[in-house]
Amino acid sequence: MEYIKEYIKENKDRFINELIDLLKIPSISADPAYKNDVIHCADEVAASLKRAGANNVEICPTKGYPIVYADMIIDKNLPTVLVYGHYDVQPADPLELWESGPFEPIIKKTEIHPEGAIFARGACDDKGQF
Repeated sequence: MEYIKEYIKENKDRFINELIDLLKIPSISADPAYKNDVIHCADEVAASLKRAGANNVEICPTKGYPIVYADMIIDKNLPTVLVYGHYDVQPADPLELWESGPFEPIIKKTEIHPEGAIFARGACDDKGQF
């Protein structure tokens, strides 16, 4: 467990920067005006999975937006772990309630986040779990 904690500590800035880059993509699937952004976000997720070492990465077309699939089979005799997440986000309306642009991520400290948190559309849901 110490190895994992050390790895996270050493790579924290990279993890945050990768998430911020993903949050900048306005992948609003409910609005057809953002179709190219949603597809671009799927491409970025696939590229990230490849960089992370996934053996098999696919962008699978559907009647709607594509599914991004990846696997990394270390040993077929070991249990399978499934990770599921969304790369799309809901519309950011009403825009006037945002203190900064919904796709311009910022890190700020608040009473409930004294060490700071990322504020952007999809930061704590959808993309945040990536």
